[in-house]
Amino acid sequence: MSTTLEKNGPALEAKGAKHLIFNLGDEFYGVPVLQVREIIRLMEITPVPRMPPYIRGVINLRGKIVPVLDLRLRLELAAAEPTRTTCIVVAQVITPSGSSSQMGLVVDGVEEVANISPADIEEIPEFGTKPGLRFLCGITKAKGKVLALLDIDRVLAADSVEKTTSSTPPR
Repeated sequence: MSTTLEKNGPALEAKGAKHLIFNLGDEFYGVPVLQVREIIRLMEITPVPRMPPYIRGVINLRGKIVPVLDLRLRLELAAAEPTRTTCIVVAQVITPSGSSSQMGLVVDGVEEVANISPADIEEIPEFGTKPGLRFLCGITKAKGKVLALLDIDRVLAADSVEKTTSSTPPR
């Protein structure tokens, strides 16, 4: 087992195989296809009061309420106006409580599905404390593009950690 797999455990082991590749501006990301339920056009999102700025709200997806997160804002990238290629990737995620749930991720565009071998996944280089790095589980190349592989469960789980630490009273 490689150092990367040892460091990231099952999260990275699941990442080897087919990935949905999408972009946020000029940056490319990948998530395991097995976690993707569907890709839908950007539709009306109903805001929910008192949510963090990156939580856009909820959508009604065939009778099921699905929360929608703006991935650009979650990764602390600059906001952008939607374009004709902007879409929602509906993914199955494991919530901090351990249950399975669907979450919509607003992305700038979907590129393709690519096979990525676990042997081609490299560790995340040491960049210091860049905020979005905690959501990555590896980096690879596909068709001449550098891809950051996202652990979308961590993208959601970080909220509960932040809430827990921010609500702890100082001593």
